[in-house]
Amino acid sequence: MTRARVPAGTVVSVSGIAKAFRNVTALEDVTFSIDAGEAFGILGPNGAGKTTTVECVAGTLRPDSGRITVLGVDPAADRATVRERVGYQLQAAALPPALRVEEALRLFAAFYPAPADVPELLRTVGLDEHRKRPFGKLSGGQKQRLSIALALIGNPDVVVFDELTTGLDPQGRRDVRQLIQRVKDGGITVVLVTHYLDDVERLCDRLAIIDAGRTRFVGTPAELLALSGRNAAEPGALEDAYLAFIEQTAAD
Repeated sequence: MTRARVPAGTVVSVSGIAKAFRNVTALEDVTFSIDAGEAFGILGPNGAGKTTTVECVAGTLRPDSGRITVLGVDPAADRATVRERVGYQLQAAALPPALRVEEALRLFAAFYPAPADVPELLRTVGLDEHRKRPFGKLSGGQKQRLSIALALIGNPDVVVFDELTTGLDPQGRRDVRQLIQRVKDGGITVVLVTHYLDDVERLCDRLAIIDAGRTRFVGTPAELLALSGRNAAEPGALEDAYLAFIEQTAAD
């Protein structure tokens, strides 16, 4: 997966985006930026607009207003560039049950001009021994590993993971976290949409909290803790700080 990475600086800029579906407003005012090589968490209650936000970042949705640039381009206007350089692991994705792991990777590799080396990627995500296994026979953790591999097959500069550890047992979540850390260590910018504050605490340099379609907070986990007055050494401190922040936002 070795490739020259983009220069340091902002690689994702989201400024005041709004999006509505018929009579439902999904986003009203979302703003944040992500730097190259950063792991950036996006948090918020169910229905807050997290997935809509990352779909706009990935270019699969166009915001009604506001501005997004990803690697210097508008993702909705230049989808070809974004498809080549941004990997996107969907929140709910399924493959044909009979499709084998290596077959899936080689099929997706054909969509990119300079894909990752399939055997190397299989080793990286820990699926080398399962490369001939059909998708329908994979465990939940193995399916998530394959989702990560499919998001990385195009050799992206930025990769988006949406609720990647949801539904996994503790061992599976730990394994997936370790894999995401290796992705980050390889120089890829990681955007992580999650409900799990321990994922954020272990992986993310900064985070944004989105609630009711608006950005409510952007900063480091330490800055969120400081707002709440929680002690970082206390078990569950970041989760308590997040919940207190959401409760206060709702009260305001």
